[in-house]
Amino acid sequence: MTMVRIPPVLRPDAGGQRQVTVDATTVREALKKLVAEYPGLEGRVLIEGRLPEYMNVFVDGDDVRLHAGLETPVTQDSALLILPAVAGG
Repeated sequence: MTMVRIPPVLRPDAGGQRQVTVDATTVREALKKLVAEYPGLEGRVLIEGRLPEYMNVFVDGDDVRLHAGLETPVTQDSALLILPAVAGG
């Protein structure tokens, strides 16, 4: 199962979980299953089936936007990291 790491800022909407595992073959499928399990993440992780501009997703350390985006393949050994961009001044 693919491990999805949840950053601290999203944990309240993910039942306080640091990581969850999902059975998926693509990033899109993994995120849809994550949102199905934790509906509070909807609109933060996926908006109308797309990644928000401020949301970065990495599979095994590689930015999915440099690969196939949400169609980037994942395996049962993959680690998926969701990382919201941080801004401030």
